[in-house]
Amino acid sequence: MSPADRAKQFMPFAALKGLPEALAKKEKIIVPKMELSDDYKEELNRALLQVQRNDIITVVYFHQDSYLKITGMVSRIDTTAGYIQIVNTKIPFEDIYSCSSSGSYSSTSPGWQ
Repeated sequence: MSPADRAKQFMPFAALKGLPEALAKKEKIIVPKMELSDDYKEELNRALLQVQRNDIITVVYFHQDSYLKITGMVSRIDTTAGYIQIVNTKIPFEDIYSCSSSGSYSSTSPGWQ
């Protein structure tokens, strides 16, 4: 038996192709989007009105059947299109569940404010 044929005996074999991916998809817990009360929407709106560009904020938002939490610098706020951008992530206002500010970073000063 040639060494190449002998090596083939010990190669890993996936009997069910795609099974690990299918299992990972099944393991994901699907969470329905929560409906916010009018009072909470007003409170969230007030918090978002205080956010400015270059602020460091933490946002919990709904994305593809789950809630995600992101912390980063606000790079853009577009009120006409209805989204806030944290670093490279665009988050629609209607998907935001909570928002908290961690401070701001000024490009003119050498450190954090």
